[in-house]
Amino acid sequence: MRVRLGYTIAAAFVAAATGTLLAQPAAPPPKKSPFLKLTEEWPADDVLQARRAEADTRRLFRDAEPLAFTLTADFKAINKDRNPESTRRYPAVMSAVKGGGTTSELAVQLGTRGHFRLMSRNCDFVPLRVEFPRDLTAGTAFEGQTSLKLGTHCRGDRSYDNYTLREYLTYRLFNMVTPLSFRARLGRATYVDSTSKKAIGTRYSIFIEHENEVARRFGGRIVELPRIVFTDLDAPTLTRMMLFEYMIGNTDFSIWALHNVRLVQDPARRLYPVPYDFDLSGLVHAPYAAPDPRIGIRSVLDRLYRGPCRTADEFEAAAAAFRAKRADMLALVESMTDLDAGARSEAKEYLESFFRSIEKPGSVKKQFVDSCKPTPTM
Repeated sequence: MRVRLGYTIAAAFVAAATGTLLAQPAAPPPKKSPFLKLTEEWPADDVLQARRAEADTRRLFRDAEPLAFTLTADFKAINKDRNPESTRRYPAVMSAVKGGGTTSELAVQLGTRGHFRLMSRNCDFVPLRVEFPRDLTAGTAFEGQTSLKLGTHCRGDRSYDNYTLREYLTYRLFNMVTPLSFRARLGRATYVDSTSKKAIGTRYSIFIEHENEVARRFGGRIVELPRIVFTDLDAPTLTRMMLFEYMIGNTDFSIWALHNVRLVQDPARRLYPVPYDFDLSGLVHAPYAAPDPRIGIRSVLDRLYRGPCRTADEFEAAAAAFRAKRADMLALVESMTDLDAGARSEAKEYLESFFRSIEKPGSVKKQFVDSCKPTPTM
């Protein structure tokens, strides 16, 4: 009897354990290696050209004037979603004026994004991602768009509009130097709370081009390859990017970790870095911006070159492209009349100090060749 009871208990234990194991959720499938993307076959040339033409002519980025729109959603709930890993989506309605003065309304989905600005101690209003309904954007300013990052105003103080405008300026400045850059469209957003139906406020915002569209305009594709070193990348493109980051005083990026950098691969399998997200730069000079203490500078206004060492001729070739756009860049700053006069003056002087450092081949050599410290990556 005692032996039979022992067998009964053991059988029950095994059955219970088996049931527990069966009840466990299945393990997620292993992640696909990012290196497989490098070996995928490319579409035919005519397909790549069609994609390029389509991306080039997107309506949203065809015009430069601020796009007025209204976004209605439960912003109380959205601004509580501060988890960088959150996948929650919130229903919203985006209204914008179409051609002829009519208004279009789109049912969209909003999600929060980012890291630093998601922290409540840094920003009251979270950065957003807007997901558009497929096949319903025709005839609107968002025709052809699927998902866009929306840069927002961070805090309610009106002075924060200046920082949004200055970040928008950084994108436009890089567009002047190379088409291999993210395009941006300035927005004039009115945020409405869907619960109370009351307007929260009207503020400047920035629509940032989808990374796939950047790659298609270049006839390439986005690849996710962390732990890339400088020698893996197209050398002139990398030097130009690093000189731009130096110009605007930005150190908040990492090619090695793919932080605020995307990689575009072309059909010849070359890799090109494309930077984005410049709100922690010296040119923007936001009050919440501070450099990483490990890099040895005290203020975001302090410039630091974080790229590879090059010859004097290589640096000079990159610098010449910026010098050629000096007048256009300063004129762009002056044209942004919604920027406070003091903010415009500060931005112009910050750019002028950069141009002084690349004014002549000798100054380029002194600034970037003589003081360069070799490093394989960043």
